[in-house]
Amino acid sequence: MRDESRQLVVAVDGPSGSGKSTISRRVAQALDARYLDTGAMYRAVTFAVLRDGVDLQDADKITAVAEGVRLGIGTDPLDPHISIDGVAVDREIRGPEVTQAVSAVSAVPAVRTILVAQQRAIIAASVRIVVEGRDIGTVVAPDADLKVYLTASADERARRRSSENATSHAATAADLARRDRLDSTRAADPLRQADDAVVLDTTTLGIDEVVERLQRMLEKVTA
Repeated sequence: MRDESRQLVVAVDGPSGSGKSTISRRVAQALDARYLDTGAMYRAVTFAVLRDGVDLQDADKITAVAEGVRLGIGTDPLDPHISIDGVAVDREIRGPEVTQAVSAVSAVPAVRTILVAQQRAIIAASVRIVVEGRDIGTVVAPDADLKVYLTASADERARRRSSENATSHAATAADLARRDRLDSTRAADPLRQADDAVVLDTTTLGIDEVVERLQRMLEKVTA
């Protein structure tokens, strides 16, 4: 039987369209745990950078924005939300302009240092939490109880994302390929699978199947 008072951290990494958000939220609900979408934090900073008209090549000014904004992070898996200086930006950070620019902002090492510190503070304050992103198992929470790397075929990921955003499959596939390249080749904390992560290909799996598999994995590591 699992000790309910012991901290439990689940790290879920993977590229866009692999199912991280939906699956992480579902697992968090099943565990009665907190849920942290670290990608939303990078998107929020990116929104602030674009709002302030900062050049995406100016790392110093981007860093200044990241240092100056106050992020509010809601970690209820049934109602995750994010705000900048008290103003909700959940819809704004999912727009095409932010999506186009977020990889560039996320590649700034100082931005990652700032946000990783905030993410670790949120984790430390949580008894149980599911954290999703691109560097959770490798950087943010390397001691997580369970590390999972979700993936799917490029075509399936594009199909899911184009259906979600009502965009063309071809354009979505090209954008995902661009983000994959930028995220996996950046110098600071690139997207990669942790050495001790369990890799789960979700191409042919439904959400319920993936959640059930993760729950079985958790039963083993917390027994």
